[in-house]
Amino acid sequence: MIVNRLFYSFWIALLISWVSACTGVGPNTSLFRPTSPREQYGQSLKSAKLDRTALGTDWLEAGERALRDSLKITVPYRESGYFSANKAFAVGYRLDAQRGDRFLIRVETQGQKATQVFIDVFSLEERNRTTLITASKADTNVVSWEPRKTQSFLIRVQPELLRSGSYTISITREPALAFPVQGRDSRQISSYFGAPRDGGRRRHEGVDIFAPKGTPAVASVDGVITGVGSNSLGGNVAFLIDNERSIRLYYAHLDRWNVTNGQRVSVGDTVGYVGNTGNARTTGPHLHFGIYGTMDGATDPLPFIRLGRGPAKQPLVATSRLGDTVRVSVARSIVRSAPHSDAPIVRELPKASALTIQGGTETWLRVEMPDGRTGYIAGSTIEASKRSLQRLTLSAGNLLDAADNQAAVIKNLRPGSSVDVLAVTNSFQLVRSTDGLTGWLPLTIDSNKPAKATVR
Repeated sequence: MIVNRLFYSFWIALLISWVSACTGVGPNTSLFRPTSPREQYGQSLKSAKLDRTALGTDWLEAGERALRDSLKITVPYRESGYFSANKAFAVGYRLDAQRGDRFLIRVETQGQKATQVFIDVFSLEERNRTTLITASKADTNVVSWEPRKTQSFLIRVQPELLRSGSYTISITREPALAFPVQGRDSRQISSYFGAPRDGGRRRHEGVDIFAPKGTPAVASVDGVITGVGSNSLGGNVAFLIDNERSIRLYYAHLDRWNVTNGQRVSVGDTVGYVGNTGNARTTGPHLHFGIYGTMDGATDPLPFIRLGRGPAKQPLVATSRLGDTVRVSVARSIVRSAPHSDAPIVRELPKASALTIQGGTETWLRVEMPDGRTGYIAGSTIEASKRSLQRLTLSAGNLLDAADNQAAVIKNLRPGSSVDVLAVTNSFQLVRSTDGLTGWLPLTIDSNKPAKATVR
């Protein structure tokens, strides 16, 4: 029996190594190839008929579950986690993003073997439909991505099969465009998009960036200059076309120009110099900076140029705690959908409830409950489950490897066997036998104690 299992594991590993070798992206791949390396990997599992195995099925289902049960975060954010070769793993994060943001997603792994991690980004549409936006390239664990509209997005992280290791994910946000005034940043903006003008007859279609007269106003993107000229409102103006994003950048109140129509410029090139021409003659020198879609009207330029918040600084949970089974140490604790105290409640747990640490930070641990639900719990409300809560003497019982009546039996416990109770759920108790084995025993409905058990 053992020989057969070893042969089966070897065969699976051999096929998966072949699958991994077939996930390249390039001009020689099939015209009808899937749209991301993860989808190619999944398709290769099906081609090798590994999707019919428990391991392959669990991997595909874990990916879908991560999208359904995604966890809400705010950026910048980072957390650590652990994945095991013995259990399919994927995690989903949900965030709100604005047009004009640029996100960098990086996953660093540590283990005995190099591990490919698939990072997929989806837009979250109506009725929770998802559309793949971008994905990490094959053999890289980094994604740089700019939302094309303001909405919610899902990030799914999933390692390949038969790999164990710890990981750290970090997500940061920076502006999509370079700041348009040399030596300044978004702290020098004093008038914002949408502010009333002319007694409320119109609104401000940009932001005003104050700087000394003659300060260079610079190209925020690589593009082509158009519309160099003058008008009564903007004074000396110029447009810069960004074809990549389908937007036009508007520079107004320039003291003078440094470009001509049709000129191609690069980020940082001087478009003109800050002034107060047009209807700004009674104000201090400043650049009016606006953004217009090539197919629509004005959009708020602030998200495109505001300062990023820098790298994520959340203190990570100790690697040694990843995968540990813990229990609630206070009278009642709350599992939430996001790592902060205002997040929606996933579940309220009484004292001694069992949890497994999947990842997170020192302050907010990402935990899995025995029924597979995940969420975040305050680290100050849990404790290690090594100390016994009570000792029970059993008349009989089967020690199970999961809190499920259909779970595999670890050991048949003989009448008179003693176990230490370490943690509980609604219908099971996590126990440790006298020979050091840890597993689950069902509770009786009335007593909330293992069936046919007596307290010693």
